[in-house]
Amino acid sequence: MQRKETEIPHYQPYMAGYDEMCMPDGEVRPHWAYLARVLAGLNQSELDQRRAEANRLLRENGVTYNVYGDPAGGQRPWPLDLIPFLIPSEEWRRIESGLAQRAEVLNLLLRDIYGPRDLIRRGLLPSELVYGHPGFLRPCSPLTGRKPHALILYAADLARGPDGRMWVLSDRTQAPSGTGYALENRTVLSQVFPSLYRDSHVHRLAVFFRELRASLAGYAPAGTDEPRVVILTPGPLNETYFEHAYLANYLGYNLVRGDDLMVRNGRVWIRSLKRLEQVDVIWRRVDDTYCDPLELLPDSDLGIPGLVEAVRQGHVTVVNPLGASVLENPALNAFLPGIAQYFLGQPLELPTVATWWCGRARERRHVLAHLDRMVVRTIHRRVGARPIYGPLLSSEERREVAHRIQTQPHLYVGQEQIALSCAPTLVEGKLAAHHAVLRAFLIARDDGYVVMPGGLTRVGSSGDNLIVSNQAGGIAKDTWIIASEPEKQTSLLPPATAAIVSTQPPSLPPRAADNLFWFARYAERAEQSMRLMRTVLTAYQSSTRFEEPHHPETLEALRQTLSRVTGLLPGGMPVSDSASELLAILADSQLRGGIAFNLRVMLEAAQGVRDPLSSDARQLVNDLRERLTTLERLSLDQLVEAEEHLNHLVTALAGLSGLVMESMFRGEAWLFWEIGRRLERGLSLVSLLRGSLVPARPRPVETNVLEAVLRTCDNLMAYRRLHNGAPEVLPTLALLLLDELSPRSLKFQLSRLEKHTLALPRDSDPLELSEEIRCVLEAAAAMRLLDLTLLASPDPAMGRRQALDEFLRQIERLLRATSDALSRDYFTDGRGPRQLLRAEMPT
Repeated sequence: MQRKETEIPHYQPYMAGYDEMCMPDGEVRPHWAYLARVLAGLNQSELDQRRAEANRLLRENGVTYNVYGDPAGGQRPWPLDLIPFLIPSEEWRRIESGLAQRAEVLNLLLRDIYGPRDLIRRGLLPSELVYGHPGFLRPCSPLTGRKPHALILYAADLARGPDGRMWVLSDRTQAPSGTGYALENRTVLSQVFPSLYRDSHVHRLAVFFRELRASLAGYAPAGTDEPRVVILTPGPLNETYFEHAYLANYLGYNLVRGDDLMVRNGRVWIRSLKRLEQVDVIWRRVDDTYCDPLELLPDSDLGIPGLVEAVRQGHVTVVNPLGASVLENPALNAFLPGIAQYFLGQPLELPTVATWWCGRARERRHVLAHLDRMVVRTIHRRVGARPIYGPLLSSEERREVAHRIQTQPHLYVGQEQIALSCAPTLVEGKLAAHHAVLRAFLIARDDGYVVMPGGLTRVGSSGDNLIVSNQAGGIAKDTWIIASEPEKQTSLLPPATAAIVSTQPPSLPPRAADNLFWFARYAERAEQSMRLMRTVLTAYQSSTRFEEPHHPETLEALRQTLSRVTGLLPGGMPVSDSASELLAILADSQLRGGIAFNLRVMLEAAQGVRDPLSSDARQLVNDLRERLTTLERLSLDQLVEAEEHLNHLVTALAGLSGLVMESMFRGEAWLFWEIGRRLERGLSLVSLLRGSLVPARPRPVETNVLEAVLRTCDNLMAYRRLHNGAPEVLPTLALLLLDELSPRSLKFQLSRLEKHTLALPRDSDPLELSEEIRCVLEAAAAMRLLDLTLLASPDPAMGRRQALDEFLRQIERLLRATSDALSRDYFTDGRGPRQLLRAEMPT
């Protein structure tokens, strides 16, 4: 039998319910026809190639999702299916209308709950669903704001039922997540399938983000000419932190945490080093109860003390308003049709999954009688809490759930379990039908709501899995709204005729400056440790393979130097032989001071400073994360191969430094990067020289050590161009300490530190020298006064170069004092120390 043109090999349509791509007779639905033809024409090799390309793009962009409780959750890559979820424009218009109507109803409901509460007085809404819900925040009543819409951002989870209609499963009103992931899905798929994307006439997403940016700016307090919008994040441990950083970068907003902001005189300010800058709009990704420890959750470390009062006075707008999570109560679904009739005089256009609130006796009896086919939920979403699927329960489990409902009935709802539609999903190179849920997003304008033409579709991890969520291993899809004609190109950029002049300097909160400073320091520390480790491994292999004189003594000298640079003493680790010791320093990311440890801490610091980095630099950071994983897996029998890994890592770190130097804006962020880099390079050089040249050794060993030091500092060729013969101590010290033309000399680092510390912003008398500048100047003065001949001469009585050691100790003390002074002056939270009681919570 001849295969139809649009038939896709190996795909079995979902016959027990609605299949998104195929009709019951197996024919492909019209809006899927073009995609089906393209897929049918791709062989396995082409699909694998595009799958690999998508994974590469996601990896380079650092797209991750943190799964709580998963040891590898923080590093879990974003799972994106190559097959988009398709909806025709005609159907989407009906969905848009229904979503906009539902958002209006919820907005009016929010205003009523935090206002007159007419619905409760009229009996249209049980008071227990408001006052008994943790999302109702009494300090936030009444709502403030001059705009008609208090509910500014709204998201709804939709699924198609067996009847072919889209049903609303749940509402997201507190801090809806997913817009950034939807945008990233679109970016990746449009690059993997450029022709398919172009020829399918897909509605563009840029229009929605342009409306979002304009809307958020419009919610600034009256009289604000140039609104400052920030995104408030719980931090890198949050499940959707990638999205927070991604949206901040895409929309041009500052990404801040609670300790970056402060309330003064009823206004919110961003602490940008030595100045305060007023914040007008806070797009929060922190749960509302965590946003103000003064009036909400007292032990929260994620919020801004006094934020509720600042909102109350009308000096800042929080998006969505604090207390909006009360609308996420699933029990409201049972009352929403009546509420819609009350407010709008019309029924809801989009059906809601049938819901019975157990707080009423009749509904509770219905839920308990049909528990074997119900989905049971609590009225308040909690971390780790998942719906209870009645059909999957044993008799004993069902009795236990029934007991919980009878004990606290007002906390539970029962919902009809609808048979979700299935969409084609690429699994191991073949298409399979997986249950799908679409999250749609809306933004409020003065005249109504704008719906994103698309959204974030998720499918179950397997064909029979009805739990569709990222935390449960779900897979993401791009959502294509198929137009009947080509879409007009749009962009976030304003028209060319519009002149944009911003008087706002880029904000750099102390936390961001701190992260940049330590990002640079650990990058430099890791690079210097790796350069030395390469030299040590070369000496180790020579010592084990060849019986040449002085190799054992040279290896021991280099091991002592390595211990000085890393801070790890030989024999002080839980290993007994040289090979195991070297492997631990190299690959154990829990060994403080080791190479893998330095890389891991560097990557943690980099996670908090995405904004100042170019896209190329961020890709290199993501590449280093993968290389760290490979490094951590090295075994003892692979030690001989470690040098190749180190070569790649050194090259990547050097490339990262070069990209930062060439692409980062020469502002405060760059200054702290450069200061951190120069400080650490100076400290690393001091440690290297103290470990290698302070001890006086026999001439042949010392020659080998000097050559190793010059090679580690990437100065061996420079030395050979300047001097004939084997390396000697005096000219080596001259090159590494005093040569102003060498970017790795100590004098070069001090001259850059002097220049950069003088350029830092300060609030003191410009004629008064700060402590960090005094330390740098004192170190530079010591450099100018040193006697190289004295430093190079060993003390016969002590067998070491005591003068060199004393000089290096002095420089080390001054550089560390410089670091401490910078931390006190620029990185310390002005509110003083606070007890850390809470981990970062999800939104």
